[in-house]
Amino acid sequence: MEQIANSISAVLWSTPVIYICLGVGLIFSLLTRFLQVRHIKEMIVLMFRGKSSDAGVSSFQALAIALSGRVGTGNIAGVGTAIGLGGPGAVFWMWAIAFIGAATAYIESTLGQIYKVKQDGQYRGGPAYYIEKGIGWKWFAIIFAIAALLAMSLLMPGVQSNSIAVGMKNAFGITPAVTGTVLVVLLAVIIFGGVRSIARVAEFVVPFMALAYILMAVVIIGMNFTQIPQVFGLIFRSAFASDAAFGGIVGSAIAWGVKRGIYSNEAGQGTGPHAASAAEVSHPAKQGLVQAFSVYVDTLLVCSATAFMILFTGMYNVEDGSGSFIVQNLPGVEEGAGYTQAAIESVVPGLGAGFVAIALFFFAFTTIMAYYYIAETNLAYLFKGKKLFGPALILKLVVLGATFYGTVKTAALAWTLGDIGLGLMVWLNVIAILLLAKPALQTLRDYERQKKEGLDPVFDPEKLGIRNAEIWKEINGGPSGAISQPPKNR
Repeated sequence: MEQIANSISAVLWSTPVIYICLGVGLIFSLLTRFLQVRHIKEMIVLMFRGKSSDAGVSSFQALAIALSGRVGTGNIAGVGTAIGLGGPGAVFWMWAIAFIGAATAYIESTLGQIYKVKQDGQYRGGPAYYIEKGIGWKWFAIIFAIAALLAMSLLMPGVQSNSIAVGMKNAFGITPAVTGTVLVVLLAVIIFGGVRSIARVAEFVVPFMALAYILMAVVIIGMNFTQIPQVFGLIFRSAFASDAAFGGIVGSAIAWGVKRGIYSNEAGQGTGPHAASAAEVSHPAKQGLVQAFSVYVDTLLVCSATAFMILFTGMYNVEDGSGSFIVQNLPGVEEGAGYTQAAIESVVPGLGAGFVAIALFFFAFTTIMAYYYIAETNLAYLFKGKKLFGPALILKLVVLGATFYGTVKTAALAWTLGDIGLGLMVWLNVIAILLLAKPALQTLRDYERQKKEGLDPVFDPEKLGIRNAEIWKEINGGPSGAISQPPKNR
């Protein structure tokens, strides 16, 4: 099983796809004139505007759901793995993919908003919807929906729940079966409450968990502040092969930095648009910009917090690709969450294992919660026009079962299966957003034009020549379809 999974993962994550993701992000950055820099203030302002409605959640709730999916095991274990296999230079390439990936996140999330629909009284959207409505390839949309459904319900939850189980066993001696049972009960309570329940939990938990984790990193940096120049110098030298020790593995630094960056921030993966589509806004670009900022929160803040804790304390190993070590400061410790645990332990003895276990619990649990929402959205796409109660009940049971199973299976297989699920979605979604770049860019220019005119932008797809975006007549026009200026709080 593991050999088969490793072979599939190697194909999906071959060198070309890594450079394709970098290239796509750079193309979108150029085409949007680096909106990730020009509109950073606007991103923050829009994040706290807007209110939920009967059909949609608020901009902040949609951001919190998206961050639930983005901020997960990869932010702790994934960063440690990237450093262990790619050296400190991998951190720079995680930053790079986050910076250019913010433009990709804007494109895909704006497309999700443009082509969203209302099903069963609530907004639904994502790659399957914009592939069918924007490109007209229903067969391709179905393939994505099936891939996303399988990835989010069967393959990905195990990565998150396995990390929770390992952390709880190491820190508190709790057996995986007990951890799995608790996870299933808590998750069932939330997902059976629907999207509003998921949004409420995410809105409260995500900011709390991220701030607490970043605060720990700030404490560790503060206690080692004299090393700031050396650590940043090491990161940049290692990234560009100018460091004597790590120069020979610069290829691994790029590969692991980009791979774990994409895995963590999810730009281009196609997960973010599902949450973005649920937001109640007057113009698609508004939520597109908010979702672009979520990439910064995930990688530039949370992933960096992990990297700094590890590098400032020197609690890491680096392999040279042949089984030997360039750096071996932690003999017998595998790359991953153990590095973060050792880093905290070196500063606050007795706290490392417990803190990492609790952080993993919150990060990974909210991610599984987001996975369910994404899976349900793709299930809704596949069952359009049909009653969703029966299929949705089966989906809930599958997600709960996969979550429990993930707590007792091996970590290596869990990560490999997760990589397969991610790789499938990345390949399919990148093709779609490249083909649909035009309407997303038109929407950005329309938003910027209205802002310059002093308006609170509203979206009229017909004026822009964008077809199959019928929902916007209802959102901003009412029965007559005449676009009217929305309230400022939207």
